[in-house]
Amino acid sequence: MQWQDESVVLAARRHGESSAVVSLFTQAHGRHAGLVRGGAGRRAKPVYEPGNRLRVIWRARLADQLGAFTAELQSAIAARLLDAPDRLAALDAACALLEASLPERDPHPSLYKEMLELLDVLVEEKDWPERYVRFELALLAELGFGLDLQACAVTGQTADLAYVSPRSGRAVSRQGAGRYADRLLPLPGFLLGQERAEPAQVQAGLRLTGAFLRRHLFDASERAMPNARERLIRQLVRSTPSSA
Repeated sequence: MQWQDESVVLAARRHGESSAVVSLFTQAHGRHAGLVRGGAGRRAKPVYEPGNRLRVIWRARLADQLGAFTAELQSAIAARLLDAPDRLAALDAACALLEASLPERDPHPSLYKEMLELLDVLVEEKDWPERYVRFELALLAELGFGLDLQACAVTGQTADLAYVSPRSGRAVSRQGAGRYADRLLPLPGFLLGQERAEPAQVQAGLRLTGAFLRRHLFDASERAMPNARERLIRQLVRSTPSSA
């Protein structure tokens, strides 16, 4: 058995003295693991940093075996973000979420495209916090838990949407929320294209996506949210200028 594909590194762990088991998000084969002989060595280890883009060949005698990867580095994304702790934290969080939530060997080409777009934005520094929140929304949608932010779940109106129901994932207007507003999740305006993604709005966006990630992907299987995502939130809080 053999195939070739492009990929993004999600995780790598040492296996034996010098090899590594590497998990990749591939364009056509989904999240896929394989053994890299020598992958934990001094020269090879930097190639398999989370976020790096690789061209890989996977080989195995049988389709259900772990198999082995050989790889060619296409773009060392992680190294390009070493001096940008916020963006590096976002990269680590995105990779950790994909590693923890995607079923193995199940193709998700649309989500793979979203990941590549996120990598481009992280490298270019262009509105990356907004793009990261939208990446989490895309992950939820790809796994069948997309939010409906088009119209109010109560009134049907499309104007003045300000909240999201934590139960249905549907938008709610201020009028529709009424006295139940404190039970709903704030909907930041930048997700509706109404305002810029200021730091406080980004944090609100992460609280929104985080609530549904926990509910649908982690709490349901009694797993914790990846630490890398929590580190991203702490990093953004530290980086936000104080209003005092």
